[in-house]
Amino acid sequence: MTRRIAAIVASLLIVVSAPAAAQDTVPTDLTEINLTFAPLVKAAGPAVVNIYTRTTVKERRVSPFFDDPFFQQFFGDQFKSVPPRERVQSSLGSGVIVREDGLIVTNHHVIAGADQITVVLNDKREFEATVLSTEERFDLALLRIETGGVKLPVLALRDSDDLEVGDLVLAIGNPFGVGQTVTSGIVSGVARTNTGIGDFGYFIQTDAAINPGNSGGALIATDGRLVGIPTAIFSKSGGSVGIGFAIPSNMVAAVILAEANGGKLVRPWVGAAGEAVTADIARSLGLARPGGVVVQQLYPDGPAENAGVLPGDIILGVNKRPVEDPEGLRFRLATLPVGQTATLNVLRRGTPLDLTVELIAPPEEPANETVLDGRQPLSGALVIDLSPAVSEEVNIGAWDGVAIAKIKRGSIADRIGFEPGDIIVKLNDREIDSVATLTALLPQISAPWSVTINRGGRVRTFDLD
Repeated sequence: MTRRIAAIVASLLIVVSAPAAAQDTVPTDLTEINLTFAPLVKAAGPAVVNIYTRTTVKERRVSPFFDDPFFQQFFGDQFKSVPPRERVQSSLGSGVIVREDGLIVTNHHVIAGADQITVVLNDKREFEATVLSTEERFDLALLRIETGGVKLPVLALRDSDDLEVGDLVLAIGNPFGVGQTVTSGIVSGVARTNTGIGDFGYFIQTDAAINPGNSGGALIATDGRLVGIPTAIFSKSGGSVGIGFAIPSNMVAAVILAEANGGKLVRPWVGAAGEAVTADIARSLGLARPGGVVVQQLYPDGPAENAGVLPGDIILGVNKRPVEDPEGLRFRLATLPVGQTATLNVLRRGTPLDLTVELIAPPEEPANETVLDGRQPLSGALVIDLSPAVSEEVNIGAWDGVAIAKIKRGSIADRIGFEPGDIIVKLNDREIDSVATLTALLPQISAPWSVTINRGGRVRTFDLD
């Protein structure tokens, strides 16, 4: 019976296979027909864990309307003394064991704000976990569990730059808390930027089903090694529609290396900023295609300037790894260690150049930050003096001046339309060079107001009565 089934399947395949040359690949027995990922999952699955968190949140016992002056006329302050009620909020996610002594990588958003983190292994053993480090910008976190010296199964990391569109991948995680689940698909895209996921975006895209609870789990290649950490999906319903994003393993490796060296990950800074080479820019420069970063600004005596980079140069790659836009350049640099050098692959007036640049930590300067209040257009904005280090931290391209780092929701600044990242250039035609200048000037000015900002390289003025 078995041979008969195999013969039938083989004959059907021969019928639908038009070219004679292709018939050499037709399966001849059930071993070839029953191809399976099971051995791969058996090897990788034990290194993928479930993560459960508990967070205590405080809830008001009375309506927020009692804070309104209108209601206080009738009820006074009697409800203000009612203490808030505490409630325990639970959530779930996944993680990957990357070192046999109990080092686990997951997403920052999986464990953010948690009071208690429980890790459940594939064999149902449970451990309380502690947070070793967390990188909100990259949405990665490292946890530690104490196993009493027992070695745990691990997933080895693979160079994520080796991935190509069309490669087969498996996603392993704990979607919706149903237990460890495996889905398969292909790499739909690499080096995805401008996805709107966080302030640092450079992702592997896959159609392997990723759902809530998969975050922090494993995306593995067919060699069983880790190539990414699933972190987000594009969905209008909340479920998988075949567009998922994973943080490349090269970024994970950089975070692990930083922890092993006893410190927080420091993104190398080269002191060069620019914009993506769009189709219009490529056409104006006579380039064959868009891609790369055209340098617009160099920090005086910074690494890029000292390496010989000039304004107008186009950075096409780092260490022969392609760069398509500023986000790609930031990713390439972030995966490299401070204290070493890198090669910038540059195009200058049609001539390719390789320039060696020193990788240093961004220069630190005292950060002066202030929350503005009062009846003025910027009320509710947290403003900060920029420096290379501050700019890297808040992901703003400029290295000096005054920028809006945060805005309180519903504040005057929010309602007017100011945004985090806006650089305040002028206030009523007065140049703003520091937070001290801004805070000293605000009490001296009354309506009408005129606020000039730089938003992503575009200057805009708000004229307000």
